[in-house]
Amino acid sequence: MRKMSMWFLFVCGVFTYSTVGAIELQGEMTQGSLIRGTIAPTSQVWFNEQPIKVSKQGHFVFGFSRDDELTHSLRWTLPSGEEHKRVLELNKRDYDIQRIEGLPPKMVTPPEDVLVRIRNDNKQVGAARKLNDERIDFMQTFIWPAAGPISGVYGSQRVLNGQPRRPHFGVDVAAPTGTPVYAPADGIVTLWVADMYYSGGTMIIDHGHGVSSTFLHLHAGHVEVGQHVKQGELVAEIGATGRVTGAHLDWRMNWKNVRVDPALLVPARSN
Repeated sequence: MRKMSMWFLFVCGVFTYSTVGAIELQGEMTQGSLIRGTIAPTSQVWFNEQPIKVSKQGHFVFGFSRDDELTHSLRWTLPSGEEHKRVLELNKRDYDIQRIEGLPPKMVTPPEDVLVRIRNDNKQVGAARKLNDERIDFMQTFIWPAAGPISGVYGSQRVLNGQPRRPHFGVDVAAPTGTPVYAPADGIVTLWVADMYYSGGTMIIDHGHGVSSTFLHLHAGHVEVGQHVKQGELVAEIGATGRVTGAHLDWRMNWKNVRVDPALLVPARSN
């Protein structure tokens, strides 16, 4: 294997690793991060020995989950047939854990009569995230979808009456009902449902290669399923629908089934 020349750059919280003439990765090497890459067109790339899609332009993407292992592998073959492999070492993150005791049981476990509805909601969301086409909207510089202070962060978790609940996989923006929600990047709307049990008004926008944004607790939607949207276009309004205590936007992002942290793709904002 040919010896590789390397350089490192840290700009605006984004870590870029490059091997000259071979591959470039953009994103923070940490749990919950979405990593976007560029390589020579017609190259092949494997992440943890699983092939990942490379666009005609040479762009690809992969992501790390909240509690992912700290060591991963990336392998690629250039059009010339030259092969390379790198070990990716992640930084471990600490998450906010909140313990609450003395809650009524109905606040911890949903009643039996809504379990069918919850399963149906989950099926719709899963189907909307199956799109894995050739668009490379995910390569854009993402913008915040709404204005307002940050009231919740990725990875935080509550332990209710001693029972750990699912971690929070999004970033919450607190703002009044009716506050505009804009597309953080170009994409296709793959889901809009006004009244899911947990998430209320729920919208999913696909950004290509399995990358998607999900907006929860919406008051209203301004686009339709199948519609192409441009970055900065009005798509919805913040609301207080579903299981919430106040109006806010819960913005989540996925790479396929991997839940990543949207806040790592946009400029930092204060709480």
